[in-house]
Amino acid sequence: MSCPDCGGDLVSFPVPDDLQQLLPGNEPGAGVCRSCLALHPETEPPAAVPDLSDLDGAIPDADGAAVPLVLLVGLLDSLAMHRAEITALLERVEREGVDPLLVLDRLDASYGEAAHVDLGRRRRQLEQLL
Repeated sequence: MSCPDCGGDLVSFPVPDDLQQLLPGNEPGAGVCRSCLALHPETEPPAAVPDLSDLDGAIPDADGAAVPLVLLVGLLDSLAMHRAEITALLERVEREGVDPLLVLDRLDASYGEAAHVDLGRRRRQLEQLL
C-alpha cells in the first residue's frame, strides 16, 4: 500500500488494545510511511509487529517502545487536537526506557523536510508540554 501523502511505502503493524484508544478511529492497526513517517489507519494489519527500527536506527528494537513512538510521531501533525494522546504516548515511551525527545532529534536529522511535520519544531513544542 502507498502513502496517500507522499506515495511512499507503508509499513503496517497491529496496534495493541491498550494503545488503540489513543488513536482516532476504530481500525485495529496502523501504517507508517517509510518516506515521510505519516501515520494512516490500517483495517487489516499483520498479526505481528514488524521490525520498526528498519524505518530508522533511532527507533528502538523493542515493540513496547517502538509502537508507541511511531504512533506519537504520527500524531504530531496536530498537537492541539491530540495533546492528551501525545502526552500518554510520551509517558509510555519513557517508561520503556527510551528518551522520546532524543529519538525525535535523530528522526529529524534523518528525515528532515521529508517528514510529514517539522520534527525539530514539534520536539521543541513537546519539551514545553513536559
